[in-house]
Amino acid sequence: MLPKHLERTVNSNGGVVYGRAVEEQLSEDQLLERILSTKNISCVWDRVRVNKDDPGIDGITVEEFPLTFRECWPKIRETLFEGIYVPSPVLRVEIPKSDGGSRPLGIPTVLDRVIQQEIALAIGPIFFACPQLF
Repeated sequence: MLPKHLERTVNSNGGVVYGRAVEEQLSEDQLLERILSTKNISCVWDRVRVNKDDPGIDGITVEEFPLTFRECWPKIRETLFEGIYVPSPVLRVEIPKSDGGSRPLGIPTVLDRVIQQEIALAIGPIFFACPQLF
């Protein structure tokens, strides 16, 4: 039995059945405000900073990012709200495998990692796997 604040939602591509939280209906603007909120950015930045991954195609490291971010954030936030933000290309590198071969790996810029994590953190609670539905 699902809690009252959930409704049954079936993945249209088959596979996992999800529960969708319906207690709080958000408009697109409200969801975008939640995604781009200062609180969300702080949580996300902690996650991205801890990972300390390599820089993307722009060469900006996790350590250098805060200074760059402060300067460019107002313009980026505006483009996200307008729906015209274009992520940077992903840096493609080859990772060696134990069998002597390699596999491709895409490394997004730190900024794009932050934006991706902001979105994931905000929409994660809305859609989640719900084992009770099986």
